[in-house]
Amino acid sequence: MNHEPTCPPSHLALAHAMADAAASVVRPHFRKRLVIDAKADASPVTIADRDAEAVMRQMIEAQFPDHGIRGEEFGACRTDAEWVWVLDPIDGTKSFVSGSLAFGTQIALLHRGKPVLGMINQPITGERWLGMGCTATLNEQPIRTSETTALDEAILYTSALEQFDPAGHNRFAALAAKVRFTRISHDCYAAGLLALGSIDLLIESNVFDYDILPQMPIILAAGGLVTDWEGRPLTAATNFDTVLMAANGDLHQAAVEVLCRDRG
Repeated sequence: MNHEPTCPPSHLALAHAMADAAASVVRPHFRKRLVIDAKADASPVTIADRDAEAVMRQMIEAQFPDHGIRGEEFGACRTDAEWVWVLDPIDGTKSFVSGSLAFGTQIALLHRGKPVLGMINQPITGERWLGMGCTATLNEQPIRTSETTALDEAILYTSALEQFDPAGHNRFAALAAKVRFTRISHDCYAAGLLALGSIDLLIESNVFDYDILPQMPIILAAGGLVTDWEGRPLTAATNFDTVLMAANGDLHQAAVEVLCRDRG
C-alpha cells in the first residue's frame, strides 16, 4: 500500500495561483533598470523579489493561515506546522537583473517536512515545471530525465563557480574534465532542463533550502536523483553545502565516484 503523502487539490490550486500572481509582479520589471540592493550575504535583491514573495505570502495567509511559510526575502513563520510552503520569488536574481531568461519563481510544499510538491515557473516564457509524487510535467506535458549513462556523453551545469570553496573547485573541475561540456549560471532553469532531459548533471555548492526543495520533487518524479556529493539523500533538514542532481542512477554513481575520488 502506498503511504506517500499526497497534495490536496486545493493546495495545488494555490501553488498555481501563486505562480501566476508572482509572474504578474515580476514581468513588468524584466529588462528594466532596477535599484539593486545587497543582502547580508552580498547577494542582490530587487523590488520584484520582495513584492513577488509578499503577494505569495498574502495568498497563503488568506487561504491557509495555519500553514507555515519559509521565504527567501521575509523569513520563516510556523515552520513546525503540518504543511509548510517554501518560496523563492526569483531564483537567479543576477540573471533577472541582467536581462537573461535563466531565472524563475520557485515554490515547494512540505508535508511534515517532506517535499510533496515542487514548482518552477518562468514568468517571461510561460514555462511551468511541476513535480508531485511520480508525475513531472512541463506545461502539463509529462517529462522524463535523459537516459545518458556515460560521463563523457553527459552535459553538466552549475549555477555559480564562486559558490565553491577551493576544495569544491577541485572536485568540480575533476567532474567537469570527464563530461562532454559544462555550462554555468542557469540557476533553477538548469533543474528544469535536467527534468526535461536536455542536460544530464547539475551540481551546486553552498546553497539554501529554498533553492533546492522546490526542485527536488520535479527531478525525482522525472526519474532523476538528488543527493549530496557523497551520494547521501537530501531532506528538508539537510545542510545544502553540496548538491548533486543526476538524470539516472548509473550517471549518478559515476559522478559520485569522481567527486569522492578528488575530495580535497
